[in-house]
Amino acid sequence: MKYFVTGGAGFIGSNLVDRLLSQGHEVTVFDNFSTGITEYLENAKKYSGFTLIKGDILDQDLLNRAMSGCDFVFHLAANADVRFGTEHPAKDLHQNTIATFNVLEAMRENSINKIAFSSTGSVYGEAKVIPTPEDTPFPVQTSFYGASKLAGEGLIEAYCEGFGFRSWIFRFVSILGERYPHGHVFDFYQQLRDHPDRLDVLGNGHQKKSYLYVQDCLDAIFTAIQKSHEKVNLFNLGTDEYCEVNDSIGWICTHLGLEPDIHYTGGARGWIGDNPFIFLDCQKIRALGWTPKYTINQGIIKTLEFLQNNPWLLERRK
Repeated sequence: MKYFVTGGAGFIGSNLVDRLLSQGHEVTVFDNFSTGITEYLENAKKYSGFTLIKGDILDQDLLNRAMSGCDFVFHLAANADVRFGTEHPAKDLHQNTIATFNVLEAMRENSINKIAFSSTGSVYGEAKVIPTPEDTPFPVQTSFYGASKLAGEGLIEAYCEGFGFRSWIFRFVSILGERYPHGHVFDFYQQLRDHPDRLDVLGNGHQKKSYLYVQDCLDAIFTAIQKSHEKVNLFNLGTDEYCEVNDSIGWICTHLGLEPDIHYTGGARGWIGDNPFIFLDCQKIRALGWTPKYTINQGIIKTLEFLQNNPWLLERRK
């Protein structure tokens, strides 16, 4: 197979690219490197079946040409900046929704009819059903990121109906692991590295979150693609557990051997769109035989170990 991966220089994307290449497939990565990291593709460059194209998904002509000859699209490129969405709402519209439309049009131009899409558990807003199943009654959207991803899902579903596409849509919890470049573990570790005696925390620390280790996430994606063959295949991806932000702080500080003073900004939400309780019902993907190998605690520690071994990433992100 020849796979086309948007956002392939990113955290999840680069891990996916390595997995596909190791299985003997050809892979074309399309990335504008606004957040992608060149070093994440060093292993991929060793494979003769790897092609890297630097470009923006909003450039429709370049995207059409780049996708030529591919069989399957993994669309992972997106603006994932939930926290600052209210400061630039147009970014979510263009980089998430319109970008997804462009990918679908490029697929149509190149007679490609299979797409896997990285959506988000944020589309559930502040759900009233916990754990939240895929068919929960839809709540009011609380973030521009979630709204733009939900619009992308709708476009994909319409292309499946209108043009005979087949899709696999994945609503992730937050993903952890090697090459993790942002999020609470990154932020907390960076703070503690700079000042080990103090940790500033958005919200009250009681926000309840679920997380998934990146290799478990990829296992789930491949399981769904191999075993689920509906026109639209929609799956929650997460573990059967959640933790409070305070639990995560405890695991991080114990691993680092630190006892900092913790300062909270207060309130149930760290920012607008920060869901105080995210916990997805993942029975549907589990029914296909997938189970995560790592707990949230283990995923956090593996993430910390990666960051400790790659201090260049923290310096670059300052």
